[in-house]
Amino acid sequence: MIIGRLCRVQILVGSSKLEFGLFCIFNRIYIFYFITIRFNVSVDLFKKFFIDLEIIVMTKLKVLRSKKIYITGHRGMVGSALMRYFKKNKVDKLIYAEKKKLDLLDKRKVENFIKRKKPDIIVNCAGRVGGILANSSYPVEFLNENIEIQLNLINASFKNKIKHFINLGSSCIYPNNFTKHIKEEFILTSTLEKTNEAYALAKIMGLKLCEFYNKQYRTNYLTLMPCNLYGPNDNFNSKNSHFIPALIKKFVDSKYSKKKFVEIWGSGLPKREIMHVDDLADAISFIIYKKLAKNKLLLNLIKKNSVINVGSGQELTIKKFANLINLLSQSRKKLRFNKKYPDGTKRKILDLTNLRKLGWKPKISIENGLIDTIKWYTKNK
Repeated sequence: MIIGRLCRVQILVGSSKLEFGLFCIFNRIYIFYFITIRFNVSVDLFKKFFIDLEIIVMTKLKVLRSKKIYITGHRGMVGSALMRYFKKNKVDKLIYAEKKKLDLLDKRKVENFIKRKKPDIIVNCAGRVGGILANSSYPVEFLNENIEIQLNLINASFKNKIKHFINLGSSCIYPNNFTKHIKEEFILTSTLEKTNEAYALAKIMGLKLCEFYNKQYRTNYLTLMPCNLYGPNDNFNSKNSHFIPALIKKFVDSKYSKKKFVEIWGSGLPKREIMHVDDLADAISFIIYKKLAKNKLLLNLIKKNSVINVGSGQELTIKKFANLINLLSQSRKKLRFNKKYPDGTKRKILDLTNLRKLGWKPKISIENGLIDTIKWYTKNK
């Protein structure tokens, strides 16, 4: 319990100086009583422990605040979450560009932009994304655009001697026949899921280019592989969204419909792991700091594979997600499953061993994350 209260210091770093100061004072009194009086620990040892903890928290932020960080796709769900996270923690040297001013499909413009801005770190959150229907309908666009964006950014980063490049992949690039936890080394060990094959191939191109640069030129480029994401600024378009925003839209909108049921695509039996996008932003920040600090475990992982899974470890069936969102949105509609639509991969949950070894864990529960996202959609639809 004591350690749990201590760890909350890092969560509140983004609060005001007054709030943070009061919180620190409260914790000093609380911990002083339990450690020094109840457990007969010396005052000097207590002081050293608490001071060391504060140094760790503030050092991380000081390091990040000193770096120029270029975030691509800053208007998207992941990019905007990362922007919010950094701004909350007063990491202000952020570089970004509107799509009208910088087309990431234009190789020359990307090279010139990076050369002119000289970022210390690049986090690639850009790309064309969508659910099963969008991937099936526009495979050419998904393949071409995602390949070009990644190649332009990675090659420009190397050309401009950018030392820290963080690429974002997707768990959908793993083979479709695994029922157990998926490890990073399972990439290209079997066939891909046909419903998003074009997108998967494009993302594989990006992570492989990072890997080849690392092997040939001794760079330390890294691809993070998140599970299914959701949260504020997600795509809620019913024709090309992923399953969580699609379900949220259907149940929230159904409250204003006379229909007694909500149609769910597929059988509802496949299992999916989901993670709130704010947790991913926290994980990216964590990895960047570890990379800047030249953490030996992280550098060894990059040298070995250059891919790290990022997930929540929390999975449910599509049917259970639908029932939960139905309850949380107060829709109270019956569910009707349309089996004419494909299910996609039967199960997709990531092996998080490497990330756990580095010391990161998610903070947002499924229920709290869904409540947050339902509120955001209701307010912004």
